[in-house]
Amino acid sequence: MEKNYKLTVPDIKEKIRIDKYIPMFIQNTSRNKVQKVINMGNITVNGDCVKSNYILKSFDEIDIELPVPDKQEVLPEDIPLDIVFEDNYLMIINKPAGMVVHPAYKNYSGTLVNAIMYYAQKRNDSLSDLNGFERAGIVHRLDKDTSGILVIAKDEVTHRKLAELFYNHNIEREYQALIWGSPKKKSGRIENKIIRDLKDRKKMTVSEDEERGKLAITDYEILEEYDILSLVKLNLKTGRTHQIRVHLSSIGHPVFGDDTYGGRKPHCIELNSIVRARINNMLRKMKRQALHAKVLGFTHPITKESMRIESKLPEDIISLIEYLKPNERNQS
Repeated sequence: MEKNYKLTVPDIKEKIRIDKYIPMFIQNTSRNKVQKVINMGNITVNGDCVKSNYILKSFDEIDIELPVPDKQEVLPEDIPLDIVFEDNYLMIINKPAGMVVHPAYKNYSGTLVNAIMYYAQKRNDSLSDLNGFERAGIVHRLDKDTSGILVIAKDEVTHRKLAELFYNHNIEREYQALIWGSPKKKSGRIENKIIRDLKDRKKMTVSEDEERGKLAITDYEILEEYDILSLVKLNLKTGRTHQIRVHLSSIGHPVFGDDTYGGRKPHCIELNSIVRARINNMLRKMKRQALHAKVLGFTHPITKESMRIESKLPEDIISLIEYLKPNERNQS
């Protein structure tokens, strides 16, 4: 059994191979799988067969026939959703920390997809199936322990247009985080290439080889400084896996509570018994990385309405900020 897809390349300036481009829009499809399907002749550009190293041109029409894998059992589940915007084309959801976005190995229940499937079924509504049944409606993702704003597509046309906005970086994506210490520059840009860590495949790292990795750009601005942590605003100019967490760790100021990238160990501060006790108390309060996707701004792909959705910081981060303030510490 096969599923057909049709992609139209936007007006692009950069050079990109077709086998790298397609997985950006069909997220459960690897580059290796795309190469195999190209070799089978099941992917054409403007009606012609191409090779895997074909460099795409603006407005190329890509037709794809992909084998459909056997379905795992992904069932609708009655899980509460914090929906901050909804129309006939998309939903914007405030995801809580601790929720996995889509089903995967060991996580076939309790995910955001299970929840939105139940919501859509109850309302007799639809979800985009562009990325397959396991990622129904999912255009982009947040890490399990990152809270904040996500957009969900209800149909494939909306999904493709949203994916193009993300691909061309025409999306405002603002995060806020509590980080260890405070950078010397109170605002700036972190720009380098990110690759998968060769020692730990679950992690990403900054590439030391200029020829390897994907370019990642994060702008930051310190909003508040405390004696141990700082509250920072971050704007993504690219969307790489674990980008913010890797970037902040690379400059010696990891996200507080981030066990993967060193955020559960003290950085940039002098330790004594009192400070250690405070840190241990803070880590008990914050059992995840203190990172929140606060703002999502874009032009609605169908109505062309200018949208900017903002969510409040969650209670665990607010509680930690209050604890960091001198008057709160004196009372505790």
